Amino acid sequence: MARKIKLASVNDEPIPAQRLSDLAYERVLEALFERRVQAGSFVSQGELSEIVDVPVAPLRDALRVLEAEGILAIHPRSGIQFVRPGFELTRSTYQFRSILERAAVRVFAEQGDEELIEAIGRRHDALISGIAERGLTAPDLVEMEELERVLHNAVIGILRNPLIDSSYRRMHNYLRLLRLDRKITAPVALRTLKEHVEIIDACRKRDADRAEAALDAHFQAATQRSLGFI
Repeated sequence: MARKIKLASVNDEPIPAQRLSDLAYERVLEALFERRVQAGSFVSQGELSEIVDVPVAPLRDALRVLEAEGILAIHPRSGIQFVRPGFELTRSTYQFRSILERAAVRVFAEQGDEELIEAIGRRHDALISGIAERGLTAPDLVEMEELERVLHNAVIGILRNPLIDSSYRRMHNYLRLLRLDRKITAPVALRTLKEHVEIIDACRKRDADRAEAALDAHFQAATQRSLGFI
């Protein structure tokens, strides 16, 4: 029978011990993406335990996983250092993403659900029109992030491969890390969305070659945006 450990921050309900490391993993990432822990900063295990409100023992398990995934480095007697996004992480992330999605987008272009493709396209068209008319608003940024998730998850999901799904979810953590300090303006948002539209239009026409080329162009531009070149 699983040992129970109580955490007051989770509605005072007991949490199975084996789940605490998973909870710690999620909370560390939340703290990073919500900027309660800064990228590139050093913190002790005790400090991080207080920030994420998880005991040190399961936190250690989560930190080992996050270190293996490249999110942080554990320095004995010095503390935990969170990675600071730079050229190498950007290059590696988009290279890995391209490897996964280039094959997937060809399948999605040929076999993707027509109604889903049309629905994603309509949402992009509506957002592009709205930003062009009124400028970029906070709700637009939320919708833009959601469309990023919906489009790329639909593409990768067409492969129906749980190993790829798992790898892609981890890769998405790197993307969120790269975007922490990125400033999105209306022109940047419109360029990004129009790159998506090129992919969507190719999929509408069941043109796998064009879809792959549009995806490549999108990732090349996204890499440059992440590095501050455009």
